[in-house]
Amino acid sequence: MKYIATATILLLIVGKSFPALSQRYPQALSPQESMRTFQLHDAFGIEPFVAEPDVLSPVDMVFDDNGNIYVVEMGDYPYDAKPGNFKGRIRLLKDSDGDSKIDKSYVYAEGLPSATSVLPWKGGIIVAAAPDILYLKDTNGDFKADSREVLFTGFFARNSEAQITSLRFGADNWIYANNNGQAGQITSPKWPDKPAIQVGGGSFRFRMDRGVFEQESGTGQFGQAIDDWGHRFYTQNTLHIQQSPTAARYVNRHAYLPSYRTDVNVSDHELEMFQKSATPHWRQQRSDRRQAKYDSLKTGNKEYARDHFTGASGATYYGGDAFPEAFYGSIFTGDVAGNLVHRDVMKSLPGQPAYTATRSAEEKDKEFLASTDNWFRPVNMALGPDGYLYLIDMYRQHIETPVSIPEDLKTDMDFANGEQHGRIWRIFPKAGEKRNVQLPDLRSKNSTELVSFLSHPNQWWRLNAQRLLLERQDKSMVPILKKAFTETKDARGRLHIMYALEGLGALDEGMVGSALADSHSGMREHGLILSEKYPRFLPEVLKLTNDPSPQVAYQASLSVGQFSGKEVLPVLANVAGKNAEQPLFRLAVLSSVPGSSAEMADLLADGGFFDNVSPGKLKFAEDFGYITGSRNGKNEIGRLLAIVEKKDTGYQAAALNGLAKGIKRSQNQSEPDKNVIKSLQKMEDKSGDEVKKAVQLVKKALNVQ
Repeated sequence: MKYIATATILLLIVGKSFPALSQRYPQALSPQESMRTFQLHDAFGIEPFVAEPDVLSPVDMVFDDNGNIYVVEMGDYPYDAKPGNFKGRIRLLKDSDGDSKIDKSYVYAEGLPSATSVLPWKGGIIVAAAPDILYLKDTNGDFKADSREVLFTGFFARNSEAQITSLRFGADNWIYANNNGQAGQITSPKWPDKPAIQVGGGSFRFRMDRGVFEQESGTGQFGQAIDDWGHRFYTQNTLHIQQSPTAARYVNRHAYLPSYRTDVNVSDHELEMFQKSATPHWRQQRSDRRQAKYDSLKTGNKEYARDHFTGASGATYYGGDAFPEAFYGSIFTGDVAGNLVHRDVMKSLPGQPAYTATRSAEEKDKEFLASTDNWFRPVNMALGPDGYLYLIDMYRQHIETPVSIPEDLKTDMDFANGEQHGRIWRIFPKAGEKRNVQLPDLRSKNSTELVSFLSHPNQWWRLNAQRLLLERQDKSMVPILKKAFTETKDARGRLHIMYALEGLGALDEGMVGSALADSHSGMREHGLILSEKYPRFLPEVLKLTNDPSPQVAYQASLSVGQFSGKEVLPVLANVAGKNAEQPLFRLAVLSSVPGSSAEMADLLADGGFFDNVSPGKLKFAEDFGYITGSRNGKNEIGRLLAIVEKKDTGYQAAALNGLAKGIKRSQNQSEPDKNVIKSLQKMEDKSGDEVKKAVQLVKKALNVQ
């Protein structure tokens, strides 16, 4: 408290020297004062877990398996980290006497460039600190990392709001990280024999046990929530919750696909939020100026100064066992500009592969947590082993990056004001007896004991037990795990057991077959993913394209494209026909090699796909034309033209426009044959202006007069 009092005196001195600063922007509150400004859901209480000076500028935290808490401190924010003066730190917190209060705080690592995220691994931690992902470890027990290894390098390293972040260990043994779609050629000093990969336009994932890494789909920014079944949700400023149901490995199956956006905005309530804090002076001024410009240009645009998501961050899945049952599966997201925490209830709707995020009935006109304290900055959250939700509050006067604020408005803004603060709050249910929050020591458990935790009702225990089994590689656990798989009634437990065996290299076909036939849709999804290595499961995969679960049906539509055989094409054609209006299903078909083949076009034509016109089918025809033109295989363009010239002019224009774009991009610039020219001429002579224009585009791309 002495530290806080000193800081307060200094701020009062500054306020007297610069009256405009103290008048325009409120000063910091103590943790207890700030807590009194919270308007929290009636069923919950909140309390300080740790505050300054034990944590400063925190942005991420994790409970490891050995009773340690690691906190990432972003000391450089909001400026680019400067070589030779990096201020990123990792703080190690301990509750040494088991009284549920932090009494030890150590600087575990410092001098890091804009560290953003942390994850435990083999007694150390993996840290995202652009341009690197590092592995740090304390090898001599002095609570300081003395071992430092670069795992991956090459990530975008400017603008700390858009760097590699949100490390999450998935139930499939992969570690996922948000990359905000930033370009970068990623290499691994740890595994130098592995080729470099490009991550631009996507995210990143890797496996520590196998030394493999690859681009992943999605352009998430700060915050990534992975549910019990591996569905990833993420935040990006105004878009507070998105999902990418299509893994990058499917989108990258061939090189001819047109650009597809795999991100899906799954919110059904747009940008609206219910803010309780006052609008900062600079934001109101900037919004007024922007609105005046829009009005003068008569654009019809509307600029919002408040009550709309602009700083969404920290999407966190609640998979704990302490909150009331209705909260399980919710995703909590902070908005640092609105000083609030929003909750989404996730729903699966018929025929939609992506989930829908909606407000709960009791939060239709308010947020789960909202504060009137403008310094409250809920940047992230973490699920604890106690089942409680831990809220990371960066706590600072200004959170916006200076580059987005007009120069004249920055004259009385101190963007470093708050680096002397930081809070972590614990949210718990009011009902029932408060839990013992003594930190666990999973690392001391033997492997057999760990197996029992794979079915724990709290996701934290399941994931950490599985990770430890993966780290240990104890092959003696194989028969025990196989027995547990057949006996476990909880589907989540079966999932973790199955992947524990996969991580030990002991997954067998029988288990995959069981997963494909499982009563739980999530198990069937993962059965499909794992079945792609086994040709014998093709009949089961084909059947699951008609599964009542849209997530299973979609995964089956993706997985079937990984197989070959005469049975594949008719099923893909059926998927295209049933789901033509769904962009994700069109992507599932066209991203596969068989689904984008010339034979597929013939089959669709024979099956009546083109007999009626719809927006989705026209888009399918355009994209199919693009792929055909880009690939420009032998006789392919002629075969497609022979089909569409007999169809509605809408299909002709769509396919021709796609062809023109694809041909321009094609690496195979071969001379068109006579049949192609003949078909083009026939359509040009007999069709209207729309088709004529499209024919001219194709001719120009082919260099035909």
